[in-house]
Amino acid sequence: MGRWPYWSVDPGPPLRDIGCFALVAQRLSFSRAAAELHMSQPAMSQAIGRLERSLGVRLFERTSREVRLSPAGKALLPYADAMLEASAALVAEGARLARSARPTLRLAYPLIVGPLAARIALRLTRRKPAIDVELRASGWGAATSDLERGDISAAILSAPFPREFTTAARFHVTVGHLTVPAGDPLAAVSRIRPEQLSRQKILMPRNRTPGGMWARLAAQLRGPHQHHVVADDIDDFAAALDLVAAGVGLLPTPELLVKTIRRHDIRFVPLDAGDLRMMYGLVWSGTHASPELMTLVQTVQEALWTR
Repeated sequence: MGRWPYWSVDPGPPLRDIGCFALVAQRLSFSRAAAELHMSQPAMSQAIGRLERSLGVRLFERTSREVRLSPAGKALLPYADAMLEASAALVAEGARLARSARPTLRLAYPLIVGPLAARIALRLTRRKPAIDVELRASGWGAATSDLERGDISAAILSAPFPREFTTAARFHVTVGHLTVPAGDPLAAVSRIRPEQLSRQKILMPRNRTPGGMWARLAAQLRGPHQHHVVADDIDDFAAALDLVAAGVGLLPTPELLVKTIRRHDIRFVPLDAGDLRMMYGLVWSGTHASPELMTLVQTVQEALWTR
């Protein structure tokens, strides 16, 4: 077996000096090449001088008016370009391998807390070492099924939380407005009380946990009103606004949505129905706990307390 050909060779000129040579050859100007690399012109000249001494040839023919490649410079330039391309490919492939080796968490979330999910993912990718996050917008039922199958690492869910999973980082989202069609008489009032809704259709989920926001609101709505059940759970409030605009019913709306949605066909009217809040939390399977998952829990808590 032959000897490895690079064990005994000189390490050769620095790659930075080779890069300076290639750029001066491309620009045919020491000053322009130096400015492009944020170097001084004397520093550029020194780099070319070091390379010329290392190679034992003159790379450029310089006069007061122009810079030209010497015959040796023309012959060596393709080798310099090949070295620079190989170095860039080495760095790029190393970065790709590093990314593929990084752990990835799959986090499901309801659309209403999308900004929070984005902040969590950004914080995790900026950590050292970084943790990649695959975000999945998902409703309560779909996210719970994904957790049971192990298709996701964790989910931000609204209460009631599945009993077979671990829950942490709980937080509340205030529901303080009622969304009404823009042409509805209620759109002109300054504040709505539950007794004003006795003849209105109120969009409601089928699942209303005792003591939860939906059950508490339903208890305040007395009279011949109708609970218009639109789904088992209302996870996508933004989509439910389309039902309001179409005249299907009125929607109790979280403050997060009121602050971010602007539409001409609906109005957000303050709702005077007491302290209505929806509880959310981070849910995961205790049997699948990992250091990365515990970092996710910590990051969610940090994101809730800071911006």
